Amino acid sequence: MEQKNNMTSEMEQSEQNQQEVVEEVFAEEQADKQQNEQSAPLNEENQEVADSSKVAELEAKLEEAENRYLRLQADFDNFRRRSRLDLEASAKYRAQSLVTDLLPAIDNFERAMQLETDNEQAKSLLKGMDMVYQSLLGALKKEGVEQIESVGQEFDPHRHQAVMQDNDENYGSNIVVAELQKGYMLKDRVIRPSMVKVNQ
Repeated sequence: MEQKNNMTSEMEQSEQNQQEVVEEVFAEEQADKQQNEQSAPLNEENQEVADSSKVAELEAKLEEAENRYLRLQADFDNFRRRSRLDLEASAKYRAQSLVTDLLPAIDNFERAMQLETDNEQAKSLLKGMDMVYQSLLGALKKEGVEQIESVGQEFDPHRHQAVMQDNDENYGSNIVVAELQKGYMLKDRVIRPSMVKVNQ
């Protein structure tokens, strides 16, 4: 009988131990559950903060890419405009180097034709030279070359090169009184300024 009581007591003790273990496990699970519930809003907040920082980073990258694209577009437009202007200028002034090379020959023709002679042979030679000179001037005129008007004009430092000064009462102040070497323009560009004498 005593043995039976001992067994009953042990069984009760064992059940009580099991009940305590179950309660401990249950308490731990409840604590874990509460902790998870408390940390869940924090995780959501952290996720929102991470998402918003990622969005801000992506927006910054997009803005940088757009700015780079706009700069490249502007550079390309400038390059295209410069290329077009260079092409137009090279077409417009294509004869400039040839004209520059011909000007000394034209100067020599003009100097040679200023000679005065009574010899008929020399006169016919000068007449032939004048015909060649006029042909050269005609060809240059077709390319847009014009002589710069100087004598009687007001001195223009862009078109005239003053090499001498004069004090002539027949001319006003700063007026060109003599042309020492002709100047030429190709369309709207001065190829060689006129060498002139200017009144004080």
